[in-house]
Amino acid sequence: MPSFGEERILEAKGYRYVAGVDEAGRGALAGPVVAAAVILPLNKILPFISKVRDSKKLTPLKRESLFYRIHESAIAVGIGMSDLDIIDTLGIIAATRLAMKSAIEQLSPPADFILVDYLRLPEVDLPQKGIIRGDDLSYSIACASIIAKVFRDRLMIRIDKEYSGYGIANHKGYGTREHVECLRRLGPCAIHRKTFSPVREMMK
Repeated sequence: MPSFGEERILEAKGYRYVAGVDEAGRGALAGPVVAAAVILPLNKILPFISKVRDSKKLTPLKRESLFYRIHESAIAVGIGMSDLDIIDTLGIIAATRLAMKSAIEQLSPPADFILVDYLRLPEVDLPQKGIIRGDDLSYSIACASIIAKVFRDRLMIRIDKEYSGYGIANHKGYGTREHVECLRRLGPCAIHRKTFSPVREMMK
């Protein structure tokens, strides 16, 4: 279960605005990777916070509800995105870091420390800590995972209207059996990551 343990330690060291950072869509076969950064108030009661978990452990309805409540209560929220060209050119890890950097740059007030799920961000000139399974351990990171997931899911639902037949509104671009079967039947389209298997093999 997440906590404010990391944030409290940093607060005691004088850091005022600690941002949690996470992404959604890193492992998908289609669509962008989206990152979010969230600064939560540590001196305010947040009635919803006990319901916050890693976004993958929540139902879509719970994520949507928390998405609004996080936006209402957060000191700052930032969202960044890397598109297909960046993913296929630089690779998914570099693209994820760029999306995270963009999300952090959207924060107002700016963060003075960042807690990042799994990764470290050498591109960001801020004190930071990468935490393995951070979305299970830190409320700030878990909230960022919810913001990124809901934002990306909504985007993929809109994309589904342009590229019908792949079931994108259902699987959001991830490599489900349904998605792979559609790929085999229809072939990849403009929203598919050309460097990801099995899309890469189907492009030959």
